[in-house]
Amino acid sequence: MRKNSQSIEMKNLIVLIDTNVILDDLIDREPFAENAHRILELCAETKVLGCIAGHSLPAIFYILRKSHSAAGRKAMLRDLCEILEPIGINKPEILAALNREDFDDLEDCLQAVCAKTVSADYIITRNTDDFANSPIPAILPEDFLTAIKPE
Repeated sequence: MRKNSQSIEMKNLIVLIDTNVILDDLIDREPFAENAHRILELCAETKVLGCIAGHSLPAIFYILRKSHSAAGRKAMLRDLCEILEPIGINKPEILAALNREDFDDLEDCLQAVCAKTVSADYIITRNTDDFANSPIPAILPEDFLTAIKPE
């Protein structure tokens, strides 16, 4: 994670947005929703290329089942895929993730694999400690928003 004192150039920036940040926006989870919304706006405005791990989509669909209809959830995910690039992973990458001893959580490891696949600059997450062994640095949403330089 970069320190707040350093600035991040937005031009050609690629970020993978972790499931928790996306859910913060979709369910208006306080006190995190505003930062999540601002990050997704940057992606929608194509100021940064935002990506989502493909395996996050069914997880989000499932998590939202109690608060949204199936049609509503599908619409939310379609809208999300309009502004974020879904990233898939293949069998060798999954097997490599399963064999990594330095990640306790498979889902976090798969997020890191997806980020590496697209040569992301950062993984934006509220759980940066979970990505201590990631080849792509993790950054908190508030640190990312503080560090980016406007174009």
